[in-house]
Amino acid sequence: MTTELISRPVPTPDEASAPYFEGARQGRLLLMRCGECGTLRFPARPLCEACWSDEVEWVPASGRGIIYTYGIMHQVYHPAFASLVPYAIVVVELEEGPRMISNLVGVANDQILVGMPVEVVFEEVGEGVYVPYFRPRAG
Repeated sequence: MTTELISRPVPTPDEASAPYFEGARQGRLLLMRCGECGTLRFPARPLCEACWSDEVEWVPASGRGIIYTYGIMHQVYHPAFASLVPYAIVVVELEEGPRMISNLVGVANDQILVGMPVEVVFEEVGEGVYVPYFRPRAG
């Protein structure tokens, strides 16, 4: 029997997402801010949903938030993640307002609570690409 190592999928930064991934590589969580009205947005998109402006700048977020909701994955949707099942997928409401989907690390699945304070951590997933995960934080 041969065991084949299956690589996890790695995001491919493009022109629009390059600032986000460069920030992650540097350990900074960046959000898009509308250059016209100041609305923060995540995920990145070309137009502001508040004023429809295409003016944008990338600004650092605190990296802190709370778990808005979560689910525990029991299904293996990609063979590279089979050894992680069951694992948590969380929606984090950042202090700045936007919500983002990520994974939660450093806590058992049965200890996860809605409203749990979390903070961002970054992990290299391959080819110099870093992604944000969240871990519990005090207070």
